Amino acid sequence: MAQPTLWWLLAGVAVAVELLTGTFYLLMISIGFVAAALAAHMRAEPVLQILAAALGGGGAVVAWHLKRDSSRNELPAQANANVNMDIGETVHVGAWNPDGTANVQYRGANWTVVHRPGLSPSAGAHRVAEVVGNRLLVDKS
Repeated sequence: MAQPTLWWLLAGVAVAVELLTGTFYLLMISIGFVAAALAAHMRAEPVLQILAAALGGGGAVVAWHLKRDSSRNELPAQANANVNMDIGETVHVGAWNPDGTANVQYRGANWTVVHRPGLSPSAGAHRVAEVVGNRLLVDKS
């Protein structure tokens, strides 16, 4: 069997196993196998093919790992506007209750709002900063 064919088969097997198991890293390893197959097509020595596989697959794994770590700096879902459409919306608070809550009409329903700790409540327009359970945490606009 020709060397490029062997590398292409390994790449295909890695993709098939990834589809069965759901481990995204196997796709990165298959990139290394493809790099080795391309090196074999250019008639590189087997040592260079293995080096291409290691650098291609290992480099892809490292790049994916670094990208994944950089995306973990996002806000939690309850405060992330990309996840929750209520974040950043404006509600009007008519009056605050003595317990620090208020009831507002928002999106056709009654909501309980609370202000951020350390801030004194005042009536008027407030911006939704976070959704905590069934309550809206608001900041003064």
